[in-house]
Amino acid sequence: MIIGGLQKFSLLDYPGHLAAIIFTQGCNFRCHFCYNPMLVRPPDDLSYASASTDTKDGAEAKDHRLSLSDLFVFLAARAGKLEGVVITGGEPTIHPDLPDFIRQIRELGFKIKLDTNGTNPEMLAGLISEKLVDYIAMDIKGSPKRYSEVAGVEVNLEKVKKSVKIIMKSGLAYEFRTTLVPGLVDKQDLKAMGELVKGAKKWYLQQFKSDIDLVDNDFRGAVGFKASELKEFAQTAATYVISSELR
Repeated sequence: MIIGGLQKFSLLDYPGHLAAIIFTQGCNFRCHFCYNPMLVRPPDDLSYASASTDTKDGAEAKDHRLSLSDLFVFLAARAGKLEGVVITGGEPTIHPDLPDFIRQIRELGFKIKLDTNGTNPEMLAGLISEKLVDYIAMDIKGSPKRYSEVAGVEVNLEKVKKSVKIIMKSGLAYEFRTTLVPGLVDKQDLKAMGELVKGAKKWYLQQFKSDIDLVDNDFRGAVGFKASELKEFAQTAATYVISSELR
């Protein structure tokens, strides 16, 4: 497992639990609006190095990844103090050793929340069957017709659909979430996405951040939807699922 970063404490990312957040390195998507470009790069690409690293005048960028030994020293010290661990990315399910990694964290007594883009339904099914996850958050990137456009790569939509079904039938706590980006999502797109997650327990909609480095910096500084437009999106989403909120 390649660890690209660690947030030691969060009250927001794992609903109802105090948690640490582990960021895995590498992603199989290139979403234009992604605000973690340093985590998207492949594990052997040091161009994701911290933006704070001084690379002027020919200085060499340094690898800021966290070693597994340091990570588990931290987690062991927080056992009994933190309740959960969020594993996010990047995309965690591209790592074949994810199940073993989670088992080690579980041995310390932590609950596990997994963030995923849903492109590896086989991995998801295995984690669920082995009871290695307690909460799953899956991103719904765009309407079926525009999924690859939004993700920045060719997407096997059948795998995404399969993951949605697996999650909804898992019996676990879960949520779907969509980032609302002008130019990539409109009301008709949202309705098509609603059909993908129809009947789900939770579907969160969130405004995108444009004031930081993005995977596609053509979107940096772009103006987001107005509050009134976001409210309309939420009202539309609520017709497809049990609960829909703006986040």
